[in-house]
Amino acid sequence: MKQAILSLFIGLLPLMGMHARTPVLRVEGGEITGVAGDLPGLMVYKGIPYAAPPVGELRWKQPQPVLPWQGVRSCDTFGAASLQGDQTVGSFYWKEFYQGGNPERSEDCLYLNVWTPAAGKDAKLPVIFWIHGGGYMAGYGHELEFDGNAYAGKGVILVTINYRLGMSGFLSHPLLTAENKGKGSGNYGLFDQLAALKWVKNNIAAFGGDPGNITVMGQSAGAGSVQALISSPLTEGLIQRAIIQSGGGLGGIIAAKPLREAEKTGKEMWDGAEATTLEEMRLFPADKFQEVMIKYLMKQQTFGGLPFGPSIDGELLTASPDEVAKVGNQLDIPYMIGYTSEDLMPDVMKKAAVDWSLLLEEQGKEPAYVYCFSHDLPGEDMPAGPQMGGFGDMKGAFHSAELWYMFGTLGKSWRPMEQADFELSERMVTYWTNFAKTGNPNGEGVPLWDPCTKSNEHIQTLDIQVK
Repeated sequence: MKQAILSLFIGLLPLMGMHARTPVLRVEGGEITGVAGDLPGLMVYKGIPYAAPPVGELRWKQPQPVLPWQGVRSCDTFGAASLQGDQTVGSFYWKEFYQGGNPERSEDCLYLNVWTPAAGKDAKLPVIFWIHGGGYMAGYGHELEFDGNAYAGKGVILVTINYRLGMSGFLSHPLLTAENKGKGSGNYGLFDQLAALKWVKNNIAAFGGDPGNITVMGQSAGAGSVQALISSPLTEGLIQRAIIQSGGGLGGIIAAKPLREAEKTGKEMWDGAEATTLEEMRLFPADKFQEVMIKYLMKQQTFGGLPFGPSIDGELLTASPDEVAKVGNQLDIPYMIGYTSEDLMPDVMKKAAVDWSLLLEEQGKEPAYVYCFSHDLPGEDMPAGPQMGGFGDMKGAFHSAELWYMFGTLGKSWRPMEQADFELSERMVTYWTNFAKTGNPNGEGVPLWDPCTKSNEHIQTLDIQVK
């Protein structure tokens, strides 16, 4: 019997040692521990709360301070995604990114994740703060293609976040504006991003990060979110660099709505649900939000764009991002901006990116580094049609095609990636992490990338053929 107990104890020693080497960190709210990542020394802290659950009376209010906990919180599981509809099984994006099924979804969704190679150390590593896309109505920070292993391997910490989406995150309504003493309503999802950014500023040193070197990065609606944040008077000193992917620039595809227009949409939605007071709206079951929105959209004679998104609320956004940029009030920081060759509106995105860089130069700021991801991904394309859940023919370098590559997660893709794909991914990860470190994507081992200027409107082509 003693021999069996001794053998069991000896067998557990490696696991006990692993636990002992897991750094316990103190952050706002209490102490946390994480789990080992895929690389030696890499730790992943999943599902860290960065604000109080926005439920009950906190529904449609700006995020409140995180609630403290007792003991050591085990951050070994990703937090719930924001409320959103199911992915359409068989659609293009379902096959591309979501075959693993729908995540847990909840109003209680204000969680973030940290991948770090320097937990508990005074390493002052650069930080990338990722904002996912999804039309302000879908997505989450732990999608299959998002992972910090490749960045950590190059000495960069990755933070991904969940934020309120759709009805929870972007509802404007006259009653909410009145409750907010006339300061405006909506943009709760953007305020969530701001709260998460402040959390990173205040806590990332515990993970080995540099609170004075944070790159905010996003794609699609995430890019529109980045554009809003760098246009806000509330983010001064929080952001040192920005990467805008397929959704920003000057005159791009995502625009902030005037508050009155957003309020009109919100009121019509809830009038259709026969909820005309804030009490009725806050007691309304959250799992029925999607039905309220769909009922409203079915009554519209024309499709007027995304039903939810940023609005000019007078607080986080005092003017549209284009207006802010034209008078030179956007953050004066280094920028990377780009699109894919078969994006949603590639010609519009190209012009928006180039015009953005030329405006920066004209204003005496650093011009941007502009790219076009033009690699046709291996594997089958998807034909057009609403039953496919896409925006037309989804093929080649489609909208979101670069995500596998710039995160270095090709090994998780279903596509038959080849050596040339991995080489392109390595180049892109190097560019992205170089930019996070210095504000310049250039460095040893990668082709020169010139900024986009009036004398040289350079767009860096990202393909398996170096150009």
